Amino acid sequence: MINEQKEKRILLLSFVSGLLFAIAEFIFSIYSHSQSVLMDAVYDASELIFIALILFLTPLFYKPVSEKHPYGFFQVESIFLIIKVFMMLSVSFGVSAEIIESALSGGNPINEIHISSFQLFLGIISIIIYFVMKKMNNSLSSPTVNAELLGWKTDIAYSIGMSFAFFAGSFLKGTPLEFLSPYFDQIIAVIVMIFMLPESIKILWCSIKDVFLFSPDEETVNTIKDLCTGIMQESNFEPVFFDITRTGRHLWVAIYFEISTETLKVSDLKNTTDIINAEIKKTFDNCSCELILMPKKSELQNA
Repeated sequence: MINEQKEKRILLLSFVSGLLFAIAEFIFSIYSHSQSVLMDAVYDASELIFIALILFLTPLFYKPVSEKHPYGFFQVESIFLIIKVFMMLSVSFGVSAEIIESALSGGNPINEIHISSFQLFLGIISIIIYFVMKKMNNSLSSPTVNAELLGWKTDIAYSIGMSFAFFAGSFLKGTPLEFLSPYFDQIIAVIVMIFMLPESIKILWCSIKDVFLFSPDEETVNTIKDLCTGIMQESNFEPVFFDITRTGRHLWVAIYFEISTETLKVSDLKNTTDIINAEIKKTFDNCSCELILMPKKSELQNA
């Protein structure tokens, strides 16, 4: 319940901040006639729809698993992340098409110093919001919050980069590159969209893997294997196969193992399972681990 309320506060902070940013950017884009700022405003506004939906759905992510919902509602989060990325990519490509069309029509003269100052101001505010959210997120393991933090980190790079780019662009006049001045705004907007693509595609791919119950990244798998193998060998359990799945923010670990003896005490199995779950949660907050005894190959052949 504490983590749920904390996550809601982080998302609410991101929503309110994003709303204020979108309004400020939209107003400034009208004043400055800057299409790069307009693209940023549309991008931020599209994110607000997703955050608003997630705020209502957050309680589902903290409901316990049941027979009806053996994986809980964790996959809902991954599905919404996929929708978010597709929506943001659609908006980005749509606005980029309009920007390219404007450039082909003769460009768009703007005041580079005004835009540089505005983006620098947004960058400084974004840094403050990012570190406040990161401090609030120190005990959470939420893909949604991590995606929001990544979004704010991107906003920081975007705003600071835009500020320096437009500041440098103000010196084009009187140089051989002066002919680029009417197109500078559009060029920067398209470049920013291109740089945003890798991170968006990364989030999309991770979310798709979670929906289809693929294994997490190799580093996570190896960490879990190393941690569990040592504990199990102390109990004379020999791991044979690790079934590791991620759904949203939750990791599900099933370890199939063999024993050298003919019998196994239920108390030994329970104690080892409890120790593994306690240790693994020190590294992965949302994780469930179970041990499954496999018959020996010789027993299978005799059967």
